[in-house]
Amino acid sequence: MPMDWRTPELRISQSARETRRLQIGDRIFDGEEESYAEALAEAYRLKVRPLCLCREPGMPMYIAQIGGQLVVKRMPLSGGDHHATCPSYEPPYELSGLGALMGTAIKLDVVAGFAALKLDFPLSKRGASGAENTDASQSGSVKNDSKRLSLRALLHLLWHESGLTEWTSFWSGKRHWWQVYHHLIEAARTMSVRGEPLAERLFVPEPFRTDDKAAIEQRRSQAMAALARSGTGPKKLMLLVGEIKELAAARSGQQVVVKHMPGFRLHLEETAWRRLQRRFEAELALWKSDDRLHMIAIATIEAGSAGLVTINEIALMTVTEQWLPVENAHEERLLEKLVRLRGKTVKGLRFNLATSQPLANAILPEARPKPTALYIVPPNADDLFEASLRKLIDARPDMSACRHGTLGRTEQTFPLRMAPKKLDAGSIPASGLSTLVAGGRKPIGICGQSRSNREFAAARR
Repeated sequence: MPMDWRTPELRISQSARETRRLQIGDRIFDGEEESYAEALAEAYRLKVRPLCLCREPGMPMYIAQIGGQLVVKRMPLSGGDHHATCPSYEPPYELSGLGALMGTAIKLDVVAGFAALKLDFPLSKRGASGAENTDASQSGSVKNDSKRLSLRALLHLLWHESGLTEWTSFWSGKRHWWQVYHHLIEAARTMSVRGEPLAERLFVPEPFRTDDKAAIEQRRSQAMAALARSGTGPKKLMLLVGEIKELAAARSGQQVVVKHMPGFRLHLEETAWRRLQRRFEAELALWKSDDRLHMIAIATIEAGSAGLVTINEIALMTVTEQWLPVENAHEERLLEKLVRLRGKTVKGLRFNLATSQPLANAILPEARPKPTALYIVPPNADDLFEASLRKLIDARPDMSACRHGTLGRTEQTFPLRMAPKKLDAGSIPASGLSTLVAGGRKPIGICGQSRSNREFAAARR
């Protein structure tokens, strides 16, 4: 008998909507007290860590100043330790490419509140030419190495730690480059590479304002001054993360125009441009197909003898109008449905994971009776992909699973119901979620509890 989306136990629990309780010193706050702002400011000045009381004896947090406001944030990569109903909770890292990197490419210093990173690309170079280092199809984004972060994996980590993989319909129209910029900068402050703060080597263009043009350009020049410094030893490179406005043909190679940096051009050599088009063919095609999408680039850059800033290595990531990463048209269609949900959606990221390996493309942590992971099975999935996906699902009995695609070599289907008009992640049963993924009324998906997909499908038949 099909489940009814109105079944009470399938709705988001009230605790998921509650305000987080924090302990600052010997006082407990829920954020509504008149004295909360004063206590927060005092704790920030004294560098006191608040405790999130979602678990006993409390989870350490830290206070960040973002855009002139004090914000309480979880410690780096600690979201999985929070209670599932806590706003700071993150889904299990092993459901994405992040899990394989923890403890190897990413090592946490809980006391200092830093994540030490190991990179598989250089932040310095010897010699004059960087043309041979620009192949993002190898070192930048493809190699599945759990011991070091590729360039794309670093971008994914910054996006993840900035909270830009999370979404609820309550945020509609409220996320712009201003928020992206500030959260990326704050995330970089919690990371280090070889003992050096990542923020000191990362440039993210601040939102451009015509009336502040001179001051913005001066701050940009100061931030990039290290590129022009000469001396003995290896030349330092910088990291740049920004939204691509245009890719324009130059006399040799391409000019990369970055938004919020008027008059500034990055040069990409012709051989690197050809490799970029091959490696990121899907991302570039997706970006060109829809004006609502943004193209994010992460690149290591250097200053040449003529004063031109050249890209040494580059990786790309397409994001939706809500700034949620998306790697193909299947994910784009899925996210078009999920962004309408009142409950939280967390977008899964691949990091170093190869495209031939499964991951949870999205997770609904507030869904009830269990958090739900959504998996997209590509049309060319082989038996190895299916076995890996089955293992991934079975390893999390605490989560429900919803998959869209084929099972092995035969299509298994069952009648589906449409989700309610007012979408709420906690009030959509497995059948509604499957239809949500499919985007129509055709019975082309299979969803159920993590250890009982086969039994669930059999019951539906």
